[in-house]
Amino acid sequence: MTGLSDSFQRPINYLRISVTDRCNLRCIYCMPADGVDLRSHSDILSYEEIYTIARAAAELGINKIRITGGEPLIRLGLPQLIRMLASIEAIEDIALTTNGVLLADYAGELKQAGLKRVNISLDTLNPDRFKRITRGESELKQVFEGIEVASRVGLEPVKLNMVVMSGINDDELLDFAAKTIDEEWHVRFIELMPVAGNGDNAPRFISATEMRKRLEPLGELEPCLPGVGNGPAKYFRLAKAKGTIGFITPVSEHFCFNCNRMRLTADGKLRPCLLSEYEIDLKQPLRDGVSKAGLKKLFKQAVAEKPLQHGLAEGQVPNGRPFSHVGG
Repeated sequence: MTGLSDSFQRPINYLRISVTDRCNLRCIYCMPADGVDLRSHSDILSYEEIYTIARAAAELGINKIRITGGEPLIRLGLPQLIRMLASIEAIEDIALTTNGVLLADYAGELKQAGLKRVNISLDTLNPDRFKRITRGESELKQVFEGIEVASRVGLEPVKLNMVVMSGINDDELLDFAAKTIDEEWHVRFIELMPVAGNGDNAPRFISATEMRKRLEPLGELEPCLPGVGNGPAKYFRLAKAKGTIGFITPVSEHFCFNCNRMRLTADGKLRPCLLSEYEIDLKQPLRDGVSKAGLKKLFKQAVAEKPLQHGLAEGQVPNGRPFSHVGG
């Protein structure tokens, strides 16, 4: 194995793989109320194709994989893919990001297949608000059950991702943070990013600095190291808390300078940056019989095109794909 670095000498060792563009929710910051145009089944990478790409990437230096969507748990046979990826010797960590609605049904099987841990998107603790934010028929209690089962089978640490939106759920910051004291929740507060498709109806941004001010009544936040993970969050702990609080700041304090990830979309495009339209097609070359060496060359080409940073501060907002298409 050789190391993999981009043109700015950042080591690249992390691949996020979207396995579907479909989702059982319609969260207000992720997609329009009427959904998005979905790819046909034939347009989506097969598990065998994903495995082929992951194996080539691992030989270049990728050793961490995260499975995303859409909602990955709605794709049939996902434990089979986890088992295939876990068989790649160089892959050290396989994680999953999910909305948690179906997690209780699959957590045990996923753990047995080789999944290490899960991140669960959870933006409210209020059942009625949950339905408004997700625009779905799923129940908040299903997510709570998923959290409990995931922890019980050993998919730990279970991390809860809350996208904080002014006027929508920011009044729950204290409630989420309090969960880290006695219940060992690991909560990450995420700044809202601009997203294609929502236009003037998009939720409103609130900075991590403001979030921290809102948490002051709970006491001082002491910096701490993450227990497990390879992401951009900065972690803190309240006094005597069992869990942790993280802040992910893609807008106010971007972390592009140490970004180590690439993204593979469900339809086989390799993207060096979430907030850039640039991508390289791997699906068609695969189906045309590209060699492993040719596949590695395409992967390295995409890595070389990874930008220094996104352009949100300059008003450059991607207008191509919604997050549900590129894996968030």
